[in-house]
Amino acid sequence: MAHLNRKQNRRRVHNRIRKKISGTAERPRLAVHFSNQNVYAQLIDDGAGKTVASASTMDKNGGLAKSANAETAAKVGKLIAERAKSAGVESVVFDRGGFIYSQKVKALADAAREAGLQF
Repeated sequence: MAHLNRKQNRRRVHNRIRKKISGTAERPRLAVHFSNQNVYAQLIDDGAGKTVASASTMDKNGGLAKSANAETAAKVGKLIAERAKSAGVESVVFDRGGFIYSQKVKALADAAREAGLQF
């Protein structure tokens, strides 16, 4: 097998994860993504192909700094949990997006759990 770069490797791992999990209307998928400058989180109903709620550092009314570190990831986690509550979602399936469950991913997940999401 040819040498894969980090981006290709993350996509391969994410595809392996996505084979096993999918979001429903009752329990949407909490998909997270990290670029070099931003943190994104979406609640997705895969059955309908719709985004139920989203939060990111790009939100104009989120009031978050434009950076992709564990501190801002925790704030995005709290924000997505609040938006999930207002959309009537209590429990989700967590999709780490092929990223290693450490630092930023863990901070976002822990903040979402503390704010009341169950997964």
